[in-house]
Amino acid sequence: MPRKTKDAPGRVTPKGGSVKRTSSSSGGTGAGGANTGRYTPPIPREYRSSPWWVPALILTFFGAGILVILLNYMGVLGNASNVYLFIGLGCIVAGFIAATRWH
Repeated sequence: MPRKTKDAPGRVTPKGGSVKRTSSSSGGTGAGGANTGRYTPPIPREYRSSPWWVPALILTFFGAGILVILLNYMGVLGNASNVYLFIGLGCIVAGFIAATRWH
C-alpha cells in the first residue's frame, strides 16, 4: 500500500459539481447519456392521443368480464363453474392491460 505524502492531494475529483461521463464509459448513447443541449420538439397531438377504439375496447373488456361473472353466479350459464370465473377475470385483466395503452 503506497504511503501518502504531504505533497499528494487528498481528493481525486474536484470539490463540488458532478462528474461528467464519457461516451466510452456509458457504453455509447443511451438513456444515461450526457445532456447535449439540443432542442427536442414536442410530440404532435395526433401521435399522443389514442385512437377512438382503445377506450371502447377497455369498456368492452370490463363489461364482458363483469357480465360473465354475474351470469355465472346467477346460473344462466349452467352450473356455477370456476372456468367462467376465470374467463371473466381474464377479460377484466385484458381491460386493465388495454387501459395502460390509453393516452
